[in-house]
Amino acid sequence: MRDLAAGMGYLAKGQKWVGRHGRWWAFGMIPALITLAGYAVALFFLGGWAGDVAEWATPFADSWSSLWQDLLRTTLAAVVFVGGLLLSVLTFTAVTLLVGQPFYEELCEKVDETEGGAPTPPEVPLWRELVVAARDSLFVLVRAGGFGVLLFAAGFIPVIGQTVVPVLGFLVSGFFLTLELTSVGLQRRGVPQRERLRLLRGRLGLALGFGVPLVLAFLVPLVTVVAMPGAVAGATLLARDLVPVEEEPSPEDGDGAGEDAGEDGPEALAVPDLPEYGAQRPVDGNPYAAAPRPAEANPYRSV
Repeated sequence: MRDLAAGMGYLAKGQKWVGRHGRWWAFGMIPALITLAGYAVALFFLGGWAGDVAEWATPFADSWSSLWQDLLRTTLAAVVFVGGLLLSVLTFTAVTLLVGQPFYEELCEKVDETEGGAPTPPEVPLWRELVVAARDSLFVLVRAGGFGVLLFAAGFIPVIGQTVVPVLGFLVSGFFLTLELTSVGLQRRGVPQRERLRLLRGRLGLALGFGVPLVLAFLVPLVTVVAMPGAVAGATLLARDLVPVEEEPSPEDGDGAGEDAGEDGPEALAVPDLPEYGAQRPVDGNPYAAAPRPAEANPYRSV
């Protein structure tokens, strides 16, 4: 329960961060708006073609009376459109994250800069970042899809399929959404995808507390547009505490801040005008707290 509350706390603090930095909130909405526009156009054309698809799929109904023929094809057209709408809701977040990779990288970097203890990200070209982001999204999609198939099959079990399975579906979706959103911050810290998965499994309550409320909110695409920047900011704050990175303070800090940070680590780096979100500390079993990952384990090394 403690980790669940902490996960929801990171979500709230991310929204507060973008509320204090309105320009970055607007900047972070751009990918979601682009994706929303693309989906709106696709659904517009799908609505126009649904009747043709229904007619093409039911040639056997050509000889039926007009009443039953129209009823069948109208129902099938509605099913096609609703199916496309459901698919758009389920894939909207993943597509937004893929489209917004450069935007969310900038947003994540800004959160790190304002909070202190920012890592030095690997220097890779944009095309490689997009390839890695697409590969990581596919990694998540395949695993989430596997769970989805199992849950779909379990949905036919009487009682359990109508009670337990939907709850499990939200839990699984919440975990994988957290994995997607923290990927930007953890990529900047050189954590490969499989290690991210292991790291979040070790803090399952934290991952669920952050992701499940977002899954419920993101069922409405317009909410996704508004809340996505804060979700990315909150995921960055979460990643910072999972894999803390020490950074030498700048001379402008003054008043002995450099000495305190050098002695006490990232806990001493505080920005008074930002919300407190917790000390920078390694979690139990964190393999990244003691030493950086070797270069060969970093998927962003130059090729």
